[in-house]
Amino acid sequence: MPKPKRGLGKGLEALFADNDTADVAVSTLSIAEIEPNSEQPRREFSPEELDSLAASIREHGVLQPLVVRPRPNGRYQIVAGERRWRASRIAGLTELPVVI
Repeated sequence: MPKPKRGLGKGLEALFADNDTADVAVSTLSIAEIEPNSEQPRREFSPEELDSLAASIREHGVLQPLVVRPRPNGRYQIVAGERRWRASRIAGLTELPVVI
């Protein structure tokens, strides 16, 4: 009998009792309105990996929206998805799907 999964590997859904995603609306923002988060723990982004992701985005599009929050300056700060944002800029996209 397989062991039940515990802890890591369950995804974000495991953290929330109610998985109702019907309330989440995906919007589209100009890539120029989005800025990186200075508190991003990742400091290095491999150019080769970004190029590979950019090629995938050119072929398939951005499959998962970025999560952003509004800033007082009228722009939006990335909460999750900085690699997708960087690769999308390399791919030449002008708009991105986001959850605000």
